[in-house]
Amino acid sequence: MRKKKVKKKHSKASIIFTCLLIFGDLFAITGFFLTYGPIDYFRNLLVNTAMKTMEHQYLAYVFYNEDMVKEIMSKNYFVEIDDEVNLDDIVIDTKEKDSYENEYEEEILTRDPGNDLYKVIDLKVGNSNAHLAAIYHPEKLKLIHIEKFDVGGWGERLIPMCERYGAVLCVNGGGFVDYGLGSDIPIGYVIDDHEIIFSPDEGRNEQKNNIIALTDEGKLKLMANTSGKEALAAGVKDGMVFGPFLIVNGKPMEIVGDPWGKSPRVAIAQRKDGVILFLLIDGANYINGGTLQDVIDTLLLYGAYNAANLDGGQSSSLVVNGVLRNTPPLESKRTNGRWVVTAWGLMP
Repeated sequence: MRKKKVKKKHSKASIIFTCLLIFGDLFAITGFFLTYGPIDYFRNLLVNTAMKTMEHQYLAYVFYNEDMVKEIMSKNYFVEIDDEVNLDDIVIDTKEKDSYENEYEEEILTRDPGNDLYKVIDLKVGNSNAHLAAIYHPEKLKLIHIEKFDVGGWGERLIPMCERYGAVLCVNGGGFVDYGLGSDIPIGYVIDDHEIIFSPDEGRNEQKNNIIALTDEGKLKLMANTSGKEALAAGVKDGMVFGPFLIVNGKPMEIVGDPWGKSPRVAIAQRKDGVILFLLIDGANYINGGTLQDVIDTLLLYGAYNAANLDGGQSSSLVVNGVLRNTPPLESKRTNGRWVVTAWGLMP
């Protein structure tokens, strides 16, 4: 008598467990290939991303020894600009012209019908979508911010912040203390209407930061390694901390290799005629978007004379008339922008 073969039934739990093991193996193999394989980009990105932070530098040494970290850093870096901005070079005259030096100047200075405040240009930077906002009245640009700092909150999304100030166009500004969820603690000084309203050193105003500021006239003043006291003495009206400075007095920052990789980027700049530029490059963190060199090259095309990097990544937000104009990455897209602490707002 022939015995019947009994098919062995597998429980759902065992199937799920097996699938997890397979995916785990694939993930480990992929991670090993990216970390130790022949493609330099991922090694450079991991090491440089970890080493530019204060809290997470140890991650670079989890995968690589000290010599390899030093070798990677030596091939991917930028030289920060510490020259003083010459504000006399900025002569504010933002009106349209009869003739233009090139197509980029014409694109910037030619107004949209009925709008003398600003213009937003959609463009491509590499394969990524980007947005360039031109501000024709730099004196109407001001720093905006959350209502209270360092009280255990989480910042504010840019759309309601922009509406609260009555601004017609807003771009996120400086960084904030962030262990994954964000916070209401700015990184560095916040200066509002000639007053320091947040200080990183408990009100002593002596800590040195890279301060991105505007004067009463609307001139962009970039101050390297400057204390709060020094910033006020220099006559700045509004300011916050971030960087690096990308262009100073027409001179671009020197970049070797690709120290920060591709990511969503935000930058503020000013032309010699006083037009303020905001550049936002869309993308997904560390996958696509723009490099620091992409930002510099694009801003130079449009005549930027001074420029600084603003907080990018998930924080990247451009709000125009109450609507998010750019496409922020991942979670920020779902929530209509990330919580931020400071921003730049154009008053009507």
